[in-house]
Amino acid sequence: MPKRPLSRRARMPVSTGGRRQLAAKLDATGRESPRVARDSCIPVSGTSLPQAARARLYDAAESVSRRTVPGDGVARLHEYQGKALLAARGIAVPRGGVARSSHEARVQAERLGGPTVVKIQAWLTGRAAIGGVKFATDPAQAEAVAQSMLGMKAGNFAVSEVLVEERLEINRELFVSLSIDDAARAPVLLLGLEGGSGIEDRAEAVTRIAAHPVDGIDRDALRDRLERSTLPRELIDEVERAIHAVFRTARECEARSVEVNPLVITKDGRVMAADCRVTIDDYAVFRHPELGIEIARELDHPPTALERIAYAVEQADHRGTFYFAELPRSGKPDERLIGFHGAGGGGSMMSMDAVVREGFTPANFCDTSGNPSAAKVYAAARIILAQPGIIGYFGSGSGVASQEQYWSAYGLAKAFIEMGLNIPAVIRLGGNSEDRAVEILETACRKLPAKVEGYRKDDTPASVASRFRALVEARKRDVPKMSRHVPTFVGKASSWSLAIERGRVWIDLSACDSGATALIMRNSLGLFAESKGRPVLAVSEAEAKDKDSEFIALEVECARAGRPIVFVDMPLKGLDT
Repeated sequence: MPKRPLSRRARMPVSTGGRRQLAAKLDATGRESPRVARDSCIPVSGTSLPQAARARLYDAAESVSRRTVPGDGVARLHEYQGKALLAARGIAVPRGGVARSSHEARVQAERLGGPTVVKIQAWLTGRAAIGGVKFATDPAQAEAVAQSMLGMKAGNFAVSEVLVEERLEINRELFVSLSIDDAARAPVLLLGLEGGSGIEDRAEAVTRIAAHPVDGIDRDALRDRLERSTLPRELIDEVERAIHAVFRTARECEARSVEVNPLVITKDGRVMAADCRVTIDDYAVFRHPELGIEIARELDHPPTALERIAYAVEQADHRGTFYFAELPRSGKPDERLIGFHGAGGGGSMMSMDAVVREGFTPANFCDTSGNPSAAKVYAAARIILAQPGIIGYFGSGSGVASQEQYWSAYGLAKAFIEMGLNIPAVIRLGGNSEDRAVEILETACRKLPAKVEGYRKDDTPASVASRFRALVEARKRDVPKMSRHVPTFVGKASSWSLAIERGRVWIDLSACDSGATALIMRNSLGLFAESKGRPVLAVSEAEAKDKDSEFIALEVECARAGRPIVFVDMPLKGLDT
């Protein structure tokens, strides 16, 4: 399949977090930056859902909503990574290095000599306020400070790295940020001659200077502003060069946000980037392997193992959207964790709200929309089911999806059958061909240990969530851990097999009597023909290679008929291999 289309937007930074607030205040059109989900009318209140998890739900849904606009996603870099990019383009940065243990912090401090500053590396602002920035006078103190920081919880981060740098004697702080003016579809420089924390709340102290995606910052306007300032005359040229280097960094790295806060002037007259935040356009990440970005998404926490697996699925299969994020857990015995599977950001949020009102806590947010393949939905379901401790599986989205719902039904049915689902599942499959989808799901899963029920668009999220609660409360309490079932005919020389893009198809020829062969003919969508009473491929192997969803449909239809003679082996790297 082709890669996702590259953004047609200017390949320059867009404001995030505090930069959004500041850009909104400074927007000449008077419009505020949107917060799609958090400021919507969809409440998540009066429930047991922790506030941190509630915020993550909103952010996840907002991220999904942004995926409808190419180029609206970002991947964040840590401070030390951003500083390396700035230094490579001529901006001075403090001497220092990363430490992943308290001993390494001591070694860094000994190398630097003199007082140091130790800073946690996490994708959040306000680190000093939570004890994430501390000064040390000697290596022993730097070691002790690092010891207290490593492993601490900063937002949704478990700190695993600290940056140890020389302590600067600062005379003056500036604020420099490149962001996108969404209305003008062009980059803008935000320049404050007084930087530091809280700059987002002091919009009157910041000047907007226009920039061009290719030509850069308006040189005359920048020079005029600097010369009208109280900066030392002898340092204006150096400050100007540093600001233009910030723009070059953004352009060359295809960043959507480059913020240096503060850009400092030290007491001995040096101009240095004391801190920085850099976010990269997620569609540009594949062109920049040197950045070492693991997941090209805007996360507020280090990616989990399941999030890495899910991201790999999304990158390998661009048919529709697949977004998966794990959510914070309280760890309380009455948490009532469930797997959540949505379709569409807004509809998923309404559905999630409904199930939360029934007293459940989603272990994850997941969205498969945009006409996903059965193979993609299968992978999503497998990943959701891999979460420990969940007591049910709740699927519901907008209810009016313009996609053939039976493909999702096939993917879900395959995953449930393969894993021997033993927790209740309620799936609202509203949209095109919903009647067929519900029939496929329920009949294919009728012999599973747990109840699987399908619903349509006219069934409200609230009513479906209420039914889900009844099923969960009636479930067996002590159930064994689910494990993947692979039929015994897989791998046998007597079986027919075909390699496809994401795995291999197997047919148990020893069980292929005339009835089974006829069954395959009826449900293979033209992929098979009959020869001497046996199924044979009716298309070339090259044509069949990308028909994973069609093969999944065939597998499920055979299972529905009580003849499980087809198996599509699609192991997920990280789960099965």
